[in-house]
Amino acid sequence: MREEKRSLRQKQIETAAYEVLEVKGYGGTSMLGIAKQARASNETLYNWYGDKQGLFQALVTRNAVEVKNHLQAELETDHDALAILATLGPKLLDLLTGDRAVALNRAAAADSSGELGATLSKSGRETVFPLIEKVLGRAKSEGKLRFDHTGEAVGLYLDLLIGDLQIRRVIGREPRPDKAFCQDRSDRAVRHLCRLLS
Repeated sequence: MREEKRSLRQKQIETAAYEVLEVKGYGGTSMLGIAKQARASNETLYNWYGDKQGLFQALVTRNAVEVKNHLQAELETDHDALAILATLGPKLLDLLTGDRAVALNRAAAADSSGELGATLSKSGRETVFPLIEKVLGRAKSEGKLRFDHTGEAVGLYLDLLIGDLQIRRVIGREPRPDKAFCQDRSDRAVRHLCRLLS
């Protein structure tokens, strides 16, 4: 199968996976159910993703890829660390409060096996968190921020940026924020971070 056609087919399968997930939850979602929804063969799904956990790991990874790529690209430049945070914030907020992240988090909360939650953590937070640590490490070396523990500084930044917004989205108490809101919230997070860690 040509790469372009395969990429299109993967998008169709992954869209079908979200549709089945929303209706059935993670526990009730099967590879066969996704294959039927996508009008694909069960064999194709197993060949491409290995198993259900592999498929959902691909979903989480794809969902976080823009933020990860943005951070990796910025870290290869000599850009000011606070400027990197200013461009990261809106992208990260959009990712974490987007419909796909909300669907994955709702399903993870209802999954008593903890399997989906572990996948979310491994392919999402555990991939992005170390990159944010590098950005804050740069801010410290530039003399822009002062802190003893990088992990704690990242936690503070994420608290300022996200707060309870993601959980409020997951429980249906908050609409998806628009670009202007994400930018304002990102700017505010960086301002407060500088005040607290200067």
